[in-house]
Amino acid sequence: MQKKISFNSKGLKLKGNLFYPNNYSDKQKYPAIIVSGSWTTVKEQMAGLYASKLSKNGFITLAFDFSHYGESEGEPRFFERPKLKKEDIKNAVTFLSRQKTVDTNKIGVLGICAGAMYTLMAAAEDNQISSVVTIASWLHDEEVVKLFYGGETGVRSKIKAAKNAKIKYAITGEVEYIPTISETDESAAMFGSYDYYLNPKRGAIKEWSNDKFAVASWEDWLTTNPMPYAEKIKTPTLMIHSDGAVLPDYTKKFYNTIPTHNKQLIWMDTDLESPFHQFSFYDQEPEVNKAIEYASQWYKKHMN
Repeated sequence: MQKKISFNSKGLKLKGNLFYPNNYSDKQKYPAIIVSGSWTTVKEQMAGLYASKLSKNGFITLAFDFSHYGESEGEPRFFERPKLKKEDIKNAVTFLSRQKTVDTNKIGVLGICAGAMYTLMAAAEDNQISSVVTIASWLHDEEVVKLFYGGETGVRSKIKAAKNAKIKYAITGEVEYIPTISETDESAAMFGSYDYYLNPKRGAIKEWSNDKFAVASWEDWLTTNPMPYAEKIKTPTLMIHSDGAVLPDYTKKFYNTIPTHNKQLIWMDTDLESPFHQFSFYDQEPEVNKAIEYASQWYKKHMN
């Protein structure tokens, strides 16, 4: 069973989908999980897939559109703001805690790719969150940003463009956009042949925009560093990754900094000749079902 919902976050109305377990009864209370997908994505992509599958394991799950994306409010549109997404997750936790069939002591969060960044940042600040799972985490710092975005010169240029775009929007109301994904336009937020975002049978769905990434996003995206949040996390945390997923050393670094002993790092492809790829964790098998299995076991153990 699935139901459309809405809740408020920082003055904006956000919309999402609640997924219910099989044989759901409004006379019972259930553990609940908020699922967050990668940057620029909407609830119908990897977040919705994981939320739907997790619900079949006895959880109430929520996939929602972050501020500025999808069906949720927020101007300008397609504005990537990691710290606001952190607040959106915290407000989603509050929303779930007010649902009569949610066990308020058993609210977990799950993040995929950059969704892991937002999720971990939220978990560092919100003691209502009782368990965390991350999958194929994107966790960057200043050095990673330089590596991926044109070195110090490229980063400085993008931040300057973002500042100018914000000023232009404030004065004229006009939003500057670049493509979200492109195989030919090097200015795109993601430049390359990334099948998940280009294939209509995968992530290139009608609810998602492949041609609009607000230039104003660059400052917020490039200057957000999730790494210092690690030492603030006291919540039981499971991190699932692989050699073929993005920035494996940074997942290990973040994991090793988390002070709680109640944590686990699962490397999913140690017994395989070919490592699981980053984008395979978004929607492919066996990656997704294996990750769901590990996550479900973790939640059932640590939310009891």
